[in-house]
Amino acid sequence: MKNHTFEKITLDLEINSIKFGLAGGILIAICIALISSAGLYGYFPFNNMFIADIYSNFGYTLAWPNVVLGTVYGFINGFILTFIFAHIYNWLLRKR
Repeated sequence: MKNHTFEKITLDLEINSIKFGLAGGILIAICIALISSAGLYGYFPFNNMFIADIYSNFGYTLAWPNVVLGTVYGFINGFILTFIFAHIYNWLLRKR
C-alpha cells in the first residue's frame, strides 16, 4: 500500500478589476431595470421606494423613461463598487 501525502494547494489569482467591475455593473443594472419595471405595475413597492430614495437627487422617478436612467445609474454604481472591491482584494493578496 502506497503512502500518499496531500499538500495544500493554494491559488493566488488576481482578479481583473475592469472585467469584475463590468460584471458587477451589468448585474446591478439588470436588477434595477427589473425591479423598476415591475414597480410600474405595482410590484415591489418597498424596493422601488429605496431605489427612488437613492437616485432621486439625480432625477430618477418611477416612470418609463427613468427606468433607463436608473439602469444607467445602477451600472455606474455597480461598476465602481465591484472595481474597488477587486482592487482591494488584489492589494490584500499582494500583502501576504
